[in-house]
Amino acid sequence: MLGGAGVLLGVAAAPAQAAEVSYATDCVPPPAAGLPTVKGTTKVEVTAPATAKVGDEVEVVWKFTQAASKNPDLIDLPANSVQPSGTLKAAGAQAASIAMQGPRENPAIPKGGAMVLSDMKGKLKLTTAGEVTLTPDAYAINVFSTDTKCAPTETVKPAATIKVTAGEGTPPPGTPDPTETTSPPPSGEPTPTGSETGGSDTGGTTGGGGETDFTGKEVKIPYACKTPIGDKNATSPVQINAKKDGGSYDLTVQFKGSVMDSPADIPADSVKPSMEVVLGGADKGTVHVEGPTNPEAIKSGDPMVISDMTGTYKPGADGESTLSPGVLTVKALGTTTTCTPEKSEVSLTLDTSAQPGGAAGGSGSAGGTGTSGSGDSGGGLADTGADDSGGLRALGFVAGTAILLGGAVFTFMPGRRASRRAP
Repeated sequence: MLGGAGVLLGVAAAPAQAAEVSYATDCVPPPAAGLPTVKGTTKVEVTAPATAKVGDEVEVVWKFTQAASKNPDLIDLPANSVQPSGTLKAAGAQAASIAMQGPRENPAIPKGGAMVLSDMKGKLKLTTAGEVTLTPDAYAINVFSTDTKCAPTETVKPAATIKVTAGEGTPPPGTPDPTETTSPPPSGEPTPTGSETGGSDTGGTTGGGGETDFTGKEVKIPYACKTPIGDKNATSPVQINAKKDGGSYDLTVQFKGSVMDSPADIPADSVKPSMEVVLGGADKGTVHVEGPTNPEAIKSGDPMVISDMTGTYKPGADGESTLSPGVLTVKALGTTTTCTPEKSEVSLTLDTSAQPGGAAGGSGSAGGTGTSGSGDSGGGLADTGADDSGGLRALGFVAGTAILLGGAVFTFMPGRRASRRAP
């Protein structure tokens, strides 16, 4: 009996005998890196259960035997700094896109060395009996919060096949699902269409009625950043939300998505972001919002974020008023980095009513309280009190503030400046 049970378990867990597949691939470095597309070959093995039944959720594994791009001759990548993600296509009896991701685990990779990527895993819920093929598709390599995006340039062959059998009680193909209904909705209400049930991407929400919370649209803003040691262009996703409080609105500005790892050890209470939110439509002026300083020290290599920035918007006009991300300022270690939008986009639209002392035509007095943080507001590099590590940390961090907006990776050394990028 024990022997038989072992055989049965072995059959159930047996992986598919997947052959290696290779395909021509184009890898596009981050735009801010200014480097050309890399053309190479990706080699992949995919493993999955050889057999399963309808209703099972199976785990699939994508193993890189060769990535299409190498680490450029710019920077030695430290251990555990590279994370892959990608998409595996299911076809045949069932079509699906399977999100795959690997851990940030890798050995140190020298300049010009082969990229070593961790195994990616994902899950697929099986819904239909028959053969399901699994084929590698596009993938991304994330290093220091920047992505190199790789995509096939030829048709890729399936790397694994799962034979799916009908489970107990599984109805034959084409049998209607008894849980579904085609009956019309009650009270004669029309059936919602896709455009009525989905979210809107037309530029935030409009205040009105009894609403008090308003969620803005995530917009990608191209910034031109000026730091004490150079200029940098980068794009970042930003979202503006509002909560009505009487006749005014409490604003929250969020930088969305990934950010970089800290380029240096950053002390607590040394990083402070602020922004001037731009008003448009019926209202004019700006609203000052700012975020708290970092409550804890940030170690070199640890993730960094721009904290949520808050302020109060008091409308100065009646009608539809728009709110757009404006100038971002990050002060740290006695230095100031200023990032100005090259092109603005509306994140939130509100149906406003003018309030005494409101914004119309004004500027920073429209809202927001508190100081704008310590440090030299002129954009120069203040004396750090040290000619070695202190100065390097200040320089490294100010460079990092530009990267927080989503650009390439930089490092700064005494007497020279070298741009670095994710592979």
